[in-house]
Amino acid sequence: MTESETPVGDRIAVGLAALGRPAYINLGRVDALPPGRGFEAMRAATYDVLDDAYRAGVRWVDVARSYGSSEEFLAGWLADRGHPDVIVSSKWGYRYVGEWKLDAEVHEVKEHTAARLAEQWTESLGLLGKAISLYQVHSLTVDSPLFTDDRLIGALAELAADGVPVGFSTSGPSQTDAVRRAFELEVSGTPVFSAVQSTWNLLEPSVGPALAEAHAAGKRVLVKETVANGRLVVEPPAPLARIAREHGTGPDAVAVAAVLAQDWRPIAVIGPSSTVQLAENLGAANVKLAEGELAELAALAEDPVAYWRHRSCLGWH
Repeated sequence: MTESETPVGDRIAVGLAALGRPAYINLGRVDALPPGRGFEAMRAATYDVLDDAYRAGVRWVDVARSYGSSEEFLAGWLADRGHPDVIVSSKWGYRYVGEWKLDAEVHEVKEHTAARLAEQWTESLGLLGKAISLYQVHSLTVDSPLFTDDRLIGALAELAADGVPVGFSTSGPSQTDAVRRAFELEVSGTPVFSAVQSTWNLLEPSVGPALAEAHAAGKRVLVKETVANGRLVVEPPAPLARIAREHGTGPDAVAVAAVLAQDWRPIAVIGPSSTVQLAENLGAANVKLAEGELAELAALAEDPVAYWRHRSCLGWH
């Protein structure tokens, strides 16, 4: 696929959650990764995906401190390839503790404090420097201590004032409340956050109205888990599978196309584990869904609580 064949390239980002560490919760990932998932093999797989994504016109890469060595892999690729036009977003708030083990008892630890922000911003900056165009709080929920931590809020506002756009990602059945509450945060009358990255997919679209509000307010909106951690690919609902067949593509392309079809113009963050999965995801660029198809796909939505309960049972693979 060439850049000219990818008119939505500027609305797709490649996330490295599935490639920066050996274990993750994506279904359909195991056979796509290098055998053994050794460090150097995963680095090479990351470079291959990034090379193909760049050739296809994608210019946004999303990483996180907790995505294993994703920042290190991306920094090395940028240094080797010398692409000055790549937009990088990263996240802080989780620390990777899996030690590159598939069977680690704990893979990441969450901490939303000013000390963790200072520590991880220094680490991210040391690897990616000025390439970072957005720094996000990782998985902000309504019960996060961030909302009552004036020191942390002030540190985020200071980072934004220094020219680094600050955002947040959300997870869980109360994403809508977290999004709206976060965008209310201000320091000296200036909003702290300018971007949001939320889980939105055909099975879990409940945060959509809040993201539409954010877009209308001029905030940058990104959508993650676009294929529901692989559920929409490995076990696609019958209407999704049929619509994909009718378009001559896979269910992942249709799922991503549904994200891109939203009026609030989100950037779709895809998380391929291989160049094959990347190509399948990017097929969304050539899928134009009719209103009737979008309505049929919208009917696939699950109860948010049930969706997140199911997600919590997927396990790390």
